[in-house]
Amino acid sequence: MSNIGTLAEKSLHASLKTWYGRAGDQFEVPVDGYVIDILRGSRLIEIQTGNFTALKRKLERLLPNHSVHLLYPVAQEKWIIRQTAQGQPLSRRKSPKHGQTFDVFHELVRIPHLLAHPNLSLGVLLTQQEELWRDDGRGSWRRQRWSIHDRHLLAVCAEHSFATPADFVSLLPDTLPRPFTNRSLAVTAAIPPRLAQRVTYTLRHCDVLAMVGKVENAILYDVIP
Repeated sequence: MSNIGTLAEKSLHASLKTWYGRAGDQFEVPVDGYVIDILRGSRLIEIQTGNFTALKRKLERLLPNHSVHLLYPVAQEKWIIRQTAQGQPLSRRKSPKHGQTFDVFHELVRIPHLLAHPNLSLGVLLTQQEELWRDDGRGSWRRQRWSIHDRHLLAVCAEHSFATPADFVSLLPDTLPRPFTNRSLAVTAAIPPRLAQRVTYTLRHCDVLAMVGKVENAILYDVIP
């Protein structure tokens, strides 16, 4: 088995495995019925470049008996390369979107019940990437049917590590009012409202935040001491 789910993940996944690997590491090692990206001593290192839903069952099986470090890349900067359906280059432009560490909550919202497990740690890699789009008519309507054929790693700019759910508190802006609403989190952290909702949902379900009241129809949250 492999946690590489789609063709679009292959190059990025392989490059991150090479970047993170060290002398003495073992790669693609079978453990408890799953193939692990990197085995470093007794520690399992998993690189997940896509949806965490498929990862849930794997973590539930491995965490009771193994220390697992999960790596997730976020494109801090991205260049879009457009190609013909056959792969001939057409254009290259820089995307106006800039990813940040908060973006990992788009996926953590799927596994909040696992974040407090003492055997799980997380590394968010801020990266520079190229995304290859092909004009093959198979992609999302949002991309006018251009498909994402592959993603290439250009550089890893930083890694932010989280050993416990409480470590996520460091992401909350110093200027965030206490208590706060989803709206105030979105404004203060400069993130979309939907992402702010995923942050508070995830942190509430791993006992980092508590609902402490309401203002009008908005729930108030605060950090649990």
